Amino acid sequence: MFINENQGRSKSKVDFMDHSFIQQPFPVYEKLRAEEPVHRLLLPSGHAAWMVTRYEDAVNILQDGRFVTGVLDNRNDETEESLPPHQAIISRNLISVGPEDHRRLRRLIQKAFTPRMIERLRGRIVEISDELLDKIQAGKTREFDLIEDYAFPLPIIVICEMLGVPLKDQDKFRAWSNTIMESVSNPQMNQESDEVMKAFVNYLQELITQRRNHIQQDLISDLIGIEEEGDKLTEQELYALVFVLIIAGHETTVNLIGNGMLALLEHPQQKQLLMDQPDLIQAAVEEVLRFNGPAEISNVRWAAENVDFQGIQIRQGDMILVALSSANRDSSRYENPDTFDITRKVNDHIAFGKGIHYCLGAPLARLEGEIAINALLQRLPEIRLNTDAKLLEWRPGMIIRGLKAFPVVY
Repeated sequence: MFINENQGRSKSKVDFMDHSFIQQPFPVYEKLRAEEPVHRLLLPSGHAAWMVTRYEDAVNILQDGRFVTGVLDNRNDETEESLPPHQAIISRNLISVGPEDHRRLRRLIQKAFTPRMIERLRGRIVEISDELLDKIQAGKTREFDLIEDYAFPLPIIVICEMLGVPLKDQDKFRAWSNTIMESVSNPQMNQESDEVMKAFVNYLQELITQRRNHIQQDLISDLIGIEEEGDKLTEQELYALVFVLIIAGHETTVNLIGNGMLALLEHPQQKQLLMDQPDLIQAAVEEVLRFNGPAEISNVRWAAENVDFQGIQIRQGDMILVALSSANRDSSRYENPDTFDITRKVNDHIAFGKGIHYCLGAPLARLEGEIAINALLQRLPEIRLNTDAKLLEWRPGMIIRGLKAFPVVY
């Protein structure tokens, strides 16, 4: 399965879909960093790829213009015209387009996604977290699922309100998002994913048509109207952007909150320190992002030309994966990388990427994570796991790093 097509057999045989790896990937990454930092693997989809696991190599790949994200420009067997209509309409998004298109889209989108706009959401995020905790504390028992009852609804409510999407549809988004994320590395889910994509695109078409007919005070209306020097989003780009905002707009924060609370509950001294000094929350969130961030692998890169990288001959058109979770635990960059320390001084992690594709929603995810975690600790200081941590199940797939469920008691 892990044949190195260019240079013989890979030294390390790793099944990245294996349950044991998904549950605890960090020892495997440590071994790869030491023995085979540029690792050749064959994905379940049948595509071969290079996986980069060291911090310095990861940063170089993410910032090197020879490695691009424009999948349609680098796959000879797949053009935009050959995609099914429901996939083609969302193909020109921030994640998948090449550098020039990405810069153009980002320039346009930033007009409707400014830091000032994000900061204006602070009060509403506080309200939402309090409302969710009120509901939890009003329950008949002191047991709840931290993902289901708190980490998921908070960011989905925020992104729905931002976009002007009916909150009643949030469960659809969760189901759609889970299927799409898991199908990326599971070809057996292709048919199910295809049906989900059709349903999602049909939903977006109806929603955006409504906004064109009745402009409102929401982000979708803003995106319809943004323009700079005569340039504006095309219909296809608008669909693609709203699609990505709904998926990425809640996935990142759900897992930031979940992974963060797990790290704190498994490190009670750090939890107590944060409760005693809530002003450490920004540093704590950064340490969560480094220690067990919400994105395990970066969006795919492709070699735009032949590249000699760390003695490896990477051919034009080769797929490159950057293991963010591995790079953020690299001992050559961080002292005691497997230690969770919310007072860590040097923390230039790459949980949100690097370079031109740095996550546009990072400020929002950080703000939501800070508010959600501090509110939870202040309102439910005795919160603890309601199961053995070893029994917690992590979501399958190579992109998202997050728990399926998180039973707790207070």
